[in-house]
Amino acid sequence: MHRNKELYDFLISKAHKLTDDWYESLDKSDPTGVYSSNDPSVIETLKNQNFTFHAILCNVFVKDRESFNKELDEWVLDVAKDKEHLETPNHYILREFMRVRNQYLGFIKQFVETQEDENIFDLYKLWNEVLIEAFDKAMIRYTELQSEVIEQQIQSQQEIINELSSPIISLNEDTALLPLVGNIDPTRAGLILENALEQCVDKEVSHLFIDLSGVVLIDTMVAHQIFQLIDALQLIGVKPILSGLRPEIAQTAVQLGLSFDNLTITSTLSQALTIKNHQSI
Repeated sequence: MHRNKELYDFLISKAHKLTDDWYESLDKSDPTGVYSSNDPSVIETLKNQNFTFHAILCNVFVKDRESFNKELDEWVLDVAKDKEHLETPNHYILREFMRVRNQYLGFIKQFVETQEDENIFDLYKLWNEVLIEAFDKAMIRYTELQSEVIEQQIQSQQEIINELSSPIISLNEDTALLPLVGNIDPTRAGLILENALEQCVDKEVSHLFIDLSGVVLIDTMVAHQIFQLIDALQLIGVKPILSGLRPEIAQTAVQLGLSFDNLTITSTLSQALTIKNHQSI
């Protein structure tokens, strides 16, 4: 059994020293990242994170595995979400995990040297194995959780980009423009459909110019979704006027059997605006 209250008490009593020694010996010449920061608040947070880690890690010698793993996971997630750590290369962070691990191995050795138990060397080996396993778990979970955090951030940023890349631009009190630019995948096409309908209702649009001149290529699924948008606009009382339809996109629409009935189509946006102006006179 690796649990030992005396070892726990010994290590937890060294927690402040562990943090102070660790920070003092820290290589602060890293070109980027949290460890080279000169900001007092960042340094204070970093030290608190390190000290909290000790309070949790020492529990590996007194708590059951499930409770220990839960506490460790919570700490790892907090650090993985931390802005300063997100901006720090992972190899710097793993380096510091290993340096702190060596601190612990040194203190366990000190503790063992004060013991007279005849089985102390077997325990010493077991404690080292338990400690190394705990650090390995912390390092693996850190890389896993940080990857999840970054993936979530990328997804959120992409959603914002998609929303901003399909704005409804008001031209006058009842006319607006939806300029589509760049590659359109099924996800973005779905967002365009949703956002366009909502904005047309909010802005009380009756005529919407949809300009595709900035779209080079779309697949069959996206073409179908664009025509779904056109149908949906007509259902809510918005007249769509399509411009800049490239030959490749037109061919895709024809192959899908999509109907161009009751749809005003022009080669360019300027032609579409001219038609609308004539209709208004």
